[in-house]
Amino acid sequence: MAEAVETMDGWYVLHDLRKVDWGKWKAASEEKRQAALTEFRAHYLTWDENEKKEEGSYGIFHIVGQKADLMITLLRPTVDEILTAETLLNKSSLAEFLIPAESYMSVVELSKYRPAQDGVDPETLPETQKRLKPILEKWDYVSFYPMSRKRDGEDNWYTLEKGTRGKLLYEHSITGRKYGNEVKQIITGSTGFDEWEWGVTLFAHDYLQLKKIVYEMRYDTATARYGLFGDFYTGKTLTFEALEELLAI
Repeated sequence: MAEAVETMDGWYVLHDLRKVDWGKWKAASEEKRQAALTEFRAHYLTWDENEKKEEGSYGIFHIVGQKADLMITLLRPTVDEILTAETLLNKSSLAEFLIPAESYMSVVELSKYRPAQDGVDPETLPETQKRLKPILEKWDYVSFYPMSRKRDGEDNWYTLEKGTRGKLLYEHSITGRKYGNEVKQIITGSTGFDEWEWGVTLFAHDYLQLKKIVYEMRYDTATARYGLFGDFYTGKTLTFEALEELLAI
């Protein structure tokens, strides 16, 4: 039996995707629309304050295409805090005009493929803790997608020896590092939480770089032979002011 690798787990993450009910929104009075935005701004400011205190992070994105209009991404130290934030959003006046499209629950994850050096547990290092409790990049564009590893005959990731898996992931990471100045990423684990095994969130200033990094990584063996992917959601990062402009009638 292949050896499992211990994971280091950080903040919980909810990707909440919604469509705007444009007919209902346009039919509402200006007073009701403004009240909904004013109430939502209070939630936004709370998220922003949590982020400044390094007690979580957030992002709001305008999604391209028909799968969703908005993606709200929330990071919190506990799943209870995720539930509280999600419930407050669902109870908000703005939620009356939003139709759930998809959601994804996961937790920031790093794997301990490399042994401890000089007896130091890598999870205790400040740089590791920063990666486990990340502040979302407020770069211009985002791409989110779920993925899993194959369990198909000879192409079964979970029957590979630990050393082989580590080598393939290291080679995969080299490709990613080539885009270090163009693309930032957060990997979250979702085994036991959702349908897929991981969620990948990428940030870039140039929308085209989201395509380039994923395309090039498809040629790495870890992906070419063992990768499975769900739907991709891409779009633009929104400030609250940009959200107001998007919803302006």
